Amino acid sequence: MNTKNFRRTLVTSALPYANGPIHLGHLAGAYLHADIFVRFKRLKQEVVLFICGSDEHGVPITLTAEEEGVSPKVIIDRYHEMNLKAFEDFGISFDNYSRTSLTIHHKTAQEFFLKYYQNGILKQKKEFQFFDEKAKMFLPDRYIVGTCPHCGSNDARGDQCESCGSYLNSTELINPKSKVTGETPVLKETVHWYFPLGDYQTRLQKYIEEKNKQEGWKENVLNYCKNWFDEGLQDRAITRDLDWGVKVPLKDNENKVLYVWFEAVLGYISSTKEWAEKKNQPDEWKKYWLDSETKYIAFIGKDNIVFHCIVFPAMLMAWNDLSEEKYILPDNVPANEFLNYEGLKFSKSRGWGIYLKDFLEHFPPDPLRYYLASILPENRDADFYWRDFQAKNNNELADILGNFVNRTLTFTEKHFNSMVPEAASLNEIDRQLLVQIPQFKVRIEQLFEKIKIKDAVNEIMNLARLGNKYFNDSQPWKTINENRESCATTINLSIQLIRTLAVMFSPIIPFTAEKIFSMLNISDESLKLWDGSAEPKIPVGHKIGKPTILFTKIDDKLIEPFLNSQEKEEISKMKINRKTITVDDFKRVEIKIAKVIGCEKVKNSKKLLKLQVDLGDENRQVIAGLAEFYEPGELVGKKVLLVSNLNELKLMDEISQGMVLTVEDENKKLKIITVDESLPIGCLLK
Repeated sequence: MNTKNFRRTLVTSALPYANGPIHLGHLAGAYLHADIFVRFKRLKQEVVLFICGSDEHGVPITLTAEEEGVSPKVIIDRYHEMNLKAFEDFGISFDNYSRTSLTIHHKTAQEFFLKYYQNGILKQKKEFQFFDEKAKMFLPDRYIVGTCPHCGSNDARGDQCESCGSYLNSTELINPKSKVTGETPVLKETVHWYFPLGDYQTRLQKYIEEKNKQEGWKENVLNYCKNWFDEGLQDRAITRDLDWGVKVPLKDNENKVLYVWFEAVLGYISSTKEWAEKKNQPDEWKKYWLDSETKYIAFIGKDNIVFHCIVFPAMLMAWNDLSEEKYILPDNVPANEFLNYEGLKFSKSRGWGIYLKDFLEHFPPDPLRYYLASILPENRDADFYWRDFQAKNNNELADILGNFVNRTLTFTEKHFNSMVPEAASLNEIDRQLLVQIPQFKVRIEQLFEKIKIKDAVNEIMNLARLGNKYFNDSQPWKTINENRESCATTINLSIQLIRTLAVMFSPIIPFTAEKIFSMLNISDESLKLWDGSAEPKIPVGHKIGKPTILFTKIDDKLIEPFLNSQEKEEISKMKINRKTITVDDFKRVEIKIAKVIGCEKVKNSKKLLKLQVDLGDENRQVIAGLAEFYEPGELVGKKVLLVSNLNELKLMDEISQGMVLTVEDENKKLKIITVDESLPIGCLLK
């Protein structure tokens, strides 16, 4: 682990798209654990800056605007304000939440583009893209629909088929149509600039290796990057033919904008600049981005790994090669896996899931913060279940933490006139408690530092369990009559532990922590800090406030409207119907062993390969979307499985007489299925 003493920490969370409300999956992916980590750092009085903002460009936003018949600005204004309020209500404590539509962001992104352009870093390439002659515009991938060449679905988008999950190039679609006019688009030549990502692969691999040694990166992140490196990094287009976005700052490029993947990550820098300007210290941002004594941690979901571990660092490396101002690179990128909802993926189109703003209309934020923190998908996907949420609130927050606080403070109010009594004498149980509390503090601090939030949450709750056990074992309801001095010690130490719990829980359930401090009548901010939190700091005779119930138990009737059992059943049926067929259905599919005897790339396609295969009694031509995963020579000689009784398809003016079977790994990479060499070609799979 890194032993360097940094002067400050920069924390960023992935910029959410401003084309819809924040849902619970977003929180678990990139925001809650970042906020908890930042709040912990502030408790330790470290210098930390928490940066985020709305990602307000890109096709999803323009599509939403098209659907509603309004301008993109109407969409981004609506969702920026909606999401900012939801974050604030949930207690996400950004130091600055910016917008990529701001002038300061456009200037920052254009500055990076021009730096690369003027120094010959970018490559200019001609390519063919679909053009809508009626609308007089080039069509982004998501503006094109057609038939999927893999599964035959009639509503595949130009970038992906949702029916079978295949990633597509729009030119692969059968019978493509423009979503703007419904017309059939034509291929037209255009020119774009590309960033040479492959030129930085060796340096990127070394960078990740070094940072992993220093910080201990998560395995899911390392494996994802390795897969990209194994495939080999390629040039990536950084411009698009669109009206909405950051304009390309070159003459005669009025209809081109910077690709959102390129400019959005620069939103972290522009947001920090905006923060500095708000402070009337416009150069303050440089302390966080241009100073090696700053540690940078980027919190994201796993779908953003490539942009934050490969693309963004490469962009910063390119800048640093050309400038005296050297940007720091992320020291760690603790990407979380996905959070599902009641066993299924969140789906806006199917209405499956719940938005944060809607949740907060019915429940306070802290129970949700606690529940999500306790199940964070740090290493594998997790699920939000209403029954589980209810149980965590009732059995842990109410029955463990809330019970310990309430029973201690009400006892103090009743028997000690709401005054903290003196711990005049210690028995063995008391001494054990005083030894264990600092030990808990050390373990919890280490977990927070390692960004193992879920484990830290569980350990703090274990400390609350210890408080209840101590209270029960000490039996103050008996000693109040039999040994008042011993009872006073029990209550004193219990009150001290309540303060400890308030401090340690404050990054996780901040609103509740403030309620506890209020009940303890603690206004001294030094008593709310991490340092000294395990020590008995509340003086004898201190007057506590009025005890109140911290957590209301959630009754079944409160969550029943959200269970959507009928809707879930219908969605489950859809899921089953997509994945199950009858035996007769399977018998109609003819799968044979074929040998690849020739392979080449399809002209004007980045994704398609043209395979010549031998079936024993005949040769066939098959078009397969494998060009991103294999070089043509790699496939020649391999025995593969071929669906041989499909109707012929025409793809990019080439005939395809079958389908080669592949599997998709966890990183959406296609792997061809090969068979044992001893099996003869033409054999039928049964």
